[in-house]
Amino acid sequence: MISIKERIISIFIYMLPWSYAIVFGRDFFINFPISKLLIYPTIPIFYIQNILPFGSFILFIILLLAIAQNPKVSIFIRFNTMQALLINIALIIINYGYNIMIKLLEYVLFMQTISNIIFISSLSIIIFAVIQCSRGIEPDLPGISNAARIQV
Repeated sequence: MISIKERIISIFIYMLPWSYAIVFGRDFFINFPISKLLIYPTIPIFYIQNILPFGSFILFIILLLAIAQNPKVSIFIRFNTMQALLINIALIIINYGYNIMIKLLEYVLFMQTISNIIFISSLSIIIFAVIQCSRGIEPDLPGISNAARIQV
């Protein structure tokens, strides 16, 4: 049985990739102002990342070494941490590709569409993971879950 504490920790860990996905929601937030409420859960992550030099890298390393690779931590938290870190890595790579596409392509509507697709996809993944964690079930994301299970 997964404890409430483990569920809450796992839910909070998924705010790390969500903080990276927020960048893609700029146009979405303009069109749907009420959706700005989705930013509030990421405020502690933004605070940690901005207060420390290399804050996002330090946070990544701490989560990887202190939680995901620590056998003393429950397997549920370790699995969700590794999965959140893998989602985070995917979003970082997508962000680099997106920035390159912005420089090469000047089609504003196309880039807004791509940005909204990335944002809504990330939102769907995070919502699914948070719901599954709150139920005490490991979220099964194709490809990512297998890689996370191998690492844990």
